[in-house]
Amino acid sequence: MDTATAVGTVQLPVAPVRRTAPFDSLALESAYLAELGRLDGDAEARRAADDLLVREGVRYHEGPVSWSYVPKIFSRADVAHLAWVAETMGGIMEKVTRAYAAREEVRRFFGLDPRIEELARRLPAAGETIPIARVDIFLNEKTGAFQFCELNTDGSSGMLATAGVTRANALTGAGRRLTASHAAAAFDVMGACADAVIDAYRAAGGEAEHPVFAVVDYIESIAREEIAAFAPVFEARGARLHVADIRDLTYRDGRLADADGPIDGVWRRVVVSEMLEKPCAGAGALMAAAEEGRVPVIGGFCTWPVATKTVFALLHDPLAATMLSEEELAFVRDHVPETDLLDPESDLSRFHDRSRWIAKPRDGYNSSGVHAGSDCTEEEWQGILAEMAATGGMVQAYAPQFASMNVEGGAAGVGRSPVPYDMMEGLYLFGGRFGGVFTRCGTQAVIGEFTDRLNMGCLVVS
Repeated sequence: MDTATAVGTVQLPVAPVRRTAPFDSLALESAYLAELGRLDGDAEARRAADDLLVREGVRYHEGPVSWSYVPKIFSRADVAHLAWVAETMGGIMEKVTRAYAAREEVRRFFGLDPRIEELARRLPAAGETIPIARVDIFLNEKTGAFQFCELNTDGSSGMLATAGVTRANALTGAGRRLTASHAAAAFDVMGACADAVIDAYRAAGGEAEHPVFAVVDYIESIAREEIAAFAPVFEARGARLHVADIRDLTYRDGRLADADGPIDGVWRRVVVSEMLEKPCAGAGALMAAAEEGRVPVIGGFCTWPVATKTVFALLHDPLAATMLSEEELAFVRDHVPETDLLDPESDLSRFHDRSRWIAKPRDGYNSSGVHAGSDCTEEEWQGILAEMAATGGMVQAYAPQFASMNVEGGAAGVGRSPVPYDMMEGLYLFGGRFGGVFTRCGTQAVIGEFTDRLNMGCLVVS
């Protein structure tokens, strides 16, 4: 069966509703895995799914990305809970962003580079301050309990992997059985993202009938296959989209251009900390365009404070009580892990029980420099703490992770037995509304790009 007809599209918006009962995903995924046991490895379908991923650009090096045979399978009730989680945190992020723009003491807490601080104070005249976000959580599917891992804004990735692996899952024998027995649907995360970019452009005063958007990043850092897959999505909406190396940007007389010519709007995917690490004339051009406001820069730079690791420390600081409601403060206490900012004077002895902590650079990205104490020897942990104190890093309470049985998909997984994988859900927000899920799983304490994680598809059934 063609996956396009077997899998529909989740109809949003989903009304956000909190739940505490076990997620329906537990039984759905257990049945899916049991089906694999009756398929004698499902080797032919696995190879076909690998081929699909390579054709669609969902690749790692020259082969398909590593993917899990079992997707996340949520019911509508499960999804309503995820919408509540995402949109509640989205409202908190909005309040922090506005407080950063308005209040010196909040800006002082973050201590951002002065070159960025002034730009981060500039809020859009209309529309959402954070048009695109992904909030990552560790979710216990038995209880509905969860802890946040990190918050991501305009550079939020994983959309191509989510869409591609979902289609790969639907090609497998177990996937075909599921879609034959249930009304299955997938989130259109790429379409929702494109709508958010175009809506933000219009809200910022963009007037071009068929706007030309540049996705701006360092060429060595951008996921080119993902942006190439976005191009037809934008084209279907009457817009053009291409990749621009930030080094190629110029700004003169209110006009921003790259190597391909004039740009009507920017989708900023460049991570601000990387931009400061790699100064260039193009970065200056982007900042000048954002400062003048004549070329819409989607998200501008105001989204950066809540994308830093510092935001979790702020949410546990007394300052948070001056910007959040009592309900939001309770949400933070229950779901945002304790986070401590380090400096050379910090007392590191309180972090001696390394199994309880994880160390991170404040402005890191792609899990770079993240160390779980449980993965370290005592000597390694003490060295990491000393480094974080010297460089202004942070230590965060280690969030318990939820594991479920899974096995690697594709030809690589044929003959392997299922083992427990820890799960991490990334909940997308587009225009402030929940828009889909990016799930990864792994067998190490840090589920990151460089720790042998598996990308997961995501289906919603009714």
